[in-house]
Amino acid sequence: MFEKLSKSHPGRTVRALLLPLAAGLALTTLPVQTARAASTLTNPGFEADGTGAATPSGWSEYGDTGASYVESGGRSGGYRLTHWSSSAYKVETYQYLSGLVNGDYVLSAWVRSGGGQNAAHLALKNCGGAEQRTDLPVSSGGWVRIVTPVKVTNNQCTISVDSDAKAGDWINVDDLTFTSGTSGLSVKGSDISSLAKSEAKGGVYRTGSGSAGDALAVLRSAGMNYARLKVWVDPADGYNNKPRVLAMAKRVKAQGMKLLVDFHYSDTWADPGKQTKPAAWSGHSYSRLRTDVYNHTYDVLNALKAQGTTADMVQVGNEINGGMLWNEGSTDHWTQLAGLINSGYDAVKAVSPATLVALHLAEGGDRAGTEWWFDKAVANGVRFDAIGLSYYGYWHGTLSDFQTTIDAAAARYGRPVLLAETSYPFRLDSKDALPDQIDTTGKLVPGYPATQAGQAAWLRDVMNIVEAVPGNRGLGVFYWEATWTAVPGNGWDPADPSSGNGWENQALFDYDNRATAAMTWFGHR
Repeated sequence: MFEKLSKSHPGRTVRALLLPLAAGLALTTLPVQTARAASTLTNPGFEADGTGAATPSGWSEYGDTGASYVESGGRSGGYRLTHWSSSAYKVETYQYLSGLVNGDYVLSAWVRSGGGQNAAHLALKNCGGAEQRTDLPVSSGGWVRIVTPVKVTNNQCTISVDSDAKAGDWINVDDLTFTSGTSGLSVKGSDISSLAKSEAKGGVYRTGSGSAGDALAVLRSAGMNYARLKVWVDPADGYNNKPRVLAMAKRVKAQGMKLLVDFHYSDTWADPGKQTKPAAWSGHSYSRLRTDVYNHTYDVLNALKAQGTTADMVQVGNEINGGMLWNEGSTDHWTQLAGLINSGYDAVKAVSPATLVALHLAEGGDRAGTEWWFDKAVANGVRFDAIGLSYYGYWHGTLSDFQTTIDAAAARYGRPVLLAETSYPFRLDSKDALPDQIDTTGKLVPGYPATQAGQAAWLRDVMNIVEAVPGNRGLGVFYWEATWTAVPGNGWDPADPSSGNGWENQALFDYDNRATAAMTWFGHR
């Protein structure tokens, strides 16, 4: 369920005193510091003053200062910082820290935003190096935690909350911390399972400036460091099977990227709605299916190792909310499901003990469902190294729901977590005859338009949430499916060459085959 909270604005006469918006006002240069210096944040929860405080204790303001104030409705306490005005405004609420021990620090804050601003971000400035920023996600209901890392080299740093907004735009900020540590994502990847077939059918890929090139090279130059390849057992079109995965793995590794192998244990798509056994395994007993899983997993991974392209991560199953290899391996038979998963796990480790094994569920905003599944898995002795969740914001709840789920999973099971699948449209019309999965404004996530900027903001914000997982347990993000553009013959059904593609408006290459703006976020932190 999507939580809908109203945004209240207590009456304050100071609003009538807002200064006119200064032409060309730049918030990147603060006035000379006159506030009391401190080595720890003062009043980080904005509890010192109460409703209506124009300048929170310990903080300073710059710009259209009437647009920055304290009001009731804090995340944990009674109050929060708000930026809002009935006129367009630019304002910065900041605090200067000095006497810091040089080293790595992380700023954390809980935020909400109605969206629409020209810019709204947290920033760390004057810390001795380049300014570091994290944009506020659009989250008008639930609070979302974001982080910003920085290296302090001159014993000081300025913590800043910045808004460059139109009339009526608002943000809330609360419960900031500034502590020693680091953050970042080690995995910035995409599923590229469609690429080989696309190229064979005439698919072309270009840089953002229009130069044709290898799609993998374009993605790598944008910062992508991991590729995900699905494996089907005996697909009708002969793609995404062992030989094709081996060939693509060579290209992935040649680009200096790591490899995630996603076993579907099927001849076609496996997901929460279908987990159909491969035709060659039909009629096999449960005991034989365990052997099938082990042998198939070992065979593919050992062949990858033999050619010098060892898998760095493996999914044993794809979106296995209801289990896999139905009916024997459904969640109606947990003991059997556990045995099948452990057969895959053992095969992975037999080939390469260092390869990470992830278990992958859909419904990334469903904390209760995720915990039900993994509690059952743990109780039945399932072995795994990491947790992967699919999260599509137009289906799986709010950004706050996603953060709650992935944070809780990391803490409850003591494992690293990753966003195994996400995507967002850069337009709504289809390039082929098949209607796209997301094709009307009513299906979009509020605050994220179907534009290149909207797609980029979506990838940016889900990456921020994974980066903010406590304990640095957020591994990273895989986009789905970067290279699946509309190419005749490369449709969704491997058994039907005429089937279309319902996802081309969510690829990371546009209808002119150029890299979309979202791709640049692979290079972020």
